[in-house]
Amino acid sequence: MKYLVTGATGKLGSKIVEKLLLSVAPEDLAVSVRDPEKADALKEKGVDVRHGDFDQPESLDKAFDGVERLLIISTDGDNDTRVRQHTNAVEAAKRAGVQFIAYTSIADATDSENLMAPPHVVTEEAIQESGIPYAFLRNNWYLENELPSIQGVIAGAPWVTAARDGKVGWALQEDYAEAAANVLLKEQQDSAVYELSGPLLTQRELVDALSDVLGRDVPFQELNLEAYEETMRGAGVPESMLPLVVGIQKSIRQGTLEVSDSDFEPVLGRPVTPIREALRQLIED
Repeated sequence: MKYLVTGATGKLGSKIVEKLLLSVAPEDLAVSVRDPEKADALKEKGVDVRHGDFDQPESLDKAFDGVERLLIISTDGDNDTRVRQHTNAVEAAKRAGVQFIAYTSIADATDSENLMAPPHVVTEEAIQESGIPYAFLRNNWYLENELPSIQGVIAGAPWVTAARDGKVGWALQEDYAEAAANVLLKEQQDSAVYELSGPLLTQRELVDALSDVLGRDVPFQELNLEAYEETMRGAGVPESMLPLVVGIQKSIRQGTLEVSDSDFEPVLGRPVTPIREALRQLIED
């Protein structure tokens, strides 16, 4: 069995590879990366490092050759870029005769109004239309996404939000990585959708947990969207990033990450890392 992980030198991808190597011989695992030199450490372990650029479909034909089970990690960029890149990857997988695709999607993708959902919807549809059996890993929200705010709090700043009572299923990338590895390794051919969400918390509840971990009260500042945008602008967020930063707060506020039923613990085979422990790990790292 030949497994392949795309984006394997990224933050999530590298963690997934680590998990897979606990169960898979290095020679049975391949990675597709834009810059193979960044994967020298994996090559030294015996992992099959291949060049694959989602903007160069011909490179993906070579990268996916002989692969039976493929994990496509969603790329970064604007929606149009991600749709193009993901579509290239799915089409290359079909040409290569890949037998199974796992894909890192977003919570409740099909019905989501989250501003980041559109490329995931298109990608899920492309995978379904390919006829290849699949697993959609609908990841909720990485706790690591909050690191800038956590670091700001540690430096003495308040926690600033415009998300109101919107709830999020935060979890560590480590947990998402283990879930992805488990699904890729599972001997299944039936297509499946996995909603992967940690326990739902509001911003206030997250900050209460952070206060417990830090051993002091964290100031909590709730703003409307306009004031939040101005605050982020004043904090140095680039103008080009402001729509995304503010849009995420709006999406959370609208409840787009409030997934009531989660498959996380059954896929992990254990409880999701408790939020206080997860925060502690992030701070210590």
